[in-house]
Amino acid sequence: MPAQLHRKKLLSLFDESQEGAVYIKGGELMYRYQTDYEFPFRQESNFWYLTGVDEPDYHMILDLKTQTYHLFAPKRDAQFAVWHGHVKTMDDIKTLYEPDELHFENKLLSVLKDINPSTIYCLNEEQAEFLEDLDRNFSVDTESLVDAITYCRSIKTDDELNMLRESASINNISHRKVMESVKPGMYEYELKAIFDFHQQSRGLLFDAYNGIHAAGRNSSVLHYTDCDSRLNNGDLYLIDAGFEYEGYASDVTRTYPCNGRFTGDQAKVYQTVLNALNEVIKATKPGVKMEDLHMMSAEIIIRGLKDMGLVKGSVEDLMENDIFALFFPHGLGHFLGLDTHDVGGYPKGVERIDRPGIRFLRARRELQTGMVITVEPGLYFIPALLKPAFEDEEKSKFLNQSKLEAFFDFGGVRIEDNLVITEDGYENLTDVPKEIKEIEDLIKG
Repeated sequence: MPAQLHRKKLLSLFDESQEGAVYIKGGELMYRYQTDYEFPFRQESNFWYLTGVDEPDYHMILDLKTQTYHLFAPKRDAQFAVWHGHVKTMDDIKTLYEPDELHFENKLLSVLKDINPSTIYCLNEEQAEFLEDLDRNFSVDTESLVDAITYCRSIKTDDELNMLRESASINNISHRKVMESVKPGMYEYELKAIFDFHQQSRGLLFDAYNGIHAAGRNSSVLHYTDCDSRLNNGDLYLIDAGFEYEGYASDVTRTYPCNGRFTGDQAKVYQTVLNALNEVIKATKPGVKMEDLHMMSAEIIIRGLKDMGLVKGSVEDLMENDIFALFFPHGLGHFLGLDTHDVGGYPKGVERIDRPGIRFLRARRELQTGMVITVEPGLYFIPALLKPAFEDEEKSKFLNQSKLEAFFDFGGVRIEDNLVITEDGYENLTDVPKEIKEIEDLIKG
């Protein structure tokens, strides 16, 4: 059972002689405001990682001295069965989740008192307050467990990698189906429906994040979610979407013309981003820093803009003056796992770089074997960034204003693949067409 390996991995980071305990509270059902509208349940990722339990109202304790795993289940009554179906017996739960000791949740305090830990390690202040409400005498640490579990989750086990591969394989199919279906006159929500259908028909029921389905100018909105615009002939369509398999996410972006043919400007912008993606992927291996990969992609994008005559000056001056951030304002990528923006991007003591563009990088560390990352360079024409730059005395001298204004309706291009870091490089989990000819051929059928 993967969760058993995860607990063993976590326990190895604590002193065996320590008389402490790890406590984590699982997720609860959530409702829309003050109504009985019930959101679909999705387990809190750390709890799922350590227990494999994907149902609400559970708790767990790890006794660090004896390395005993205690699971606490809610006591369901007949009314629960009426509204929600079968109530698992304690034998059912023990067989399914394999705890060393299984209790009802009302035994939580008595078990903690029997363990008598010198320190209880938990994830946050909310869970600390819950423990202190049970007994004011508990000593609670809310920092050490976060660091330890982040370390564990940032390096994937073989089982986790297999689940990520399965998630990616279905995501690849869904992206291809949308690419095959796109045409002018469709609405963004129709393409979203196609994408969701091909995920859910293969058993993936939860989207890993709010997907982005953006046509035309909408493709320059980094987290666009309105999804109600019509695709006009000549528009680019940007899809950034993925579902999760057993909690493990896939996160892929593609951008392509809805009529199946890149115009001259679209091809130049797209190829610039694709060059950045391909060069970064080739450079990805253990020991490489994420911020260095980001700056590599930014320089490639600046060179492409310069070749198009949209910016001017030397590449060195353009980079030094952060002109790249006007066109590539987000980070290159992030860690991927039980969360789309998975934990581990910033180890303890590592701060963000206070520099335009790179300050939003979601991961800043050397890559290690077993990490899983996304690589997603982008190039956008965002009036909210460019108009103030035209008025800035220092930045404006690098910008070809008249040419850039003609791109205000262009939108943007982003291309994203998912990579496993291997001992000698990477494994690319994403198999969706991205070369211009491949895309045009698939859309034309």
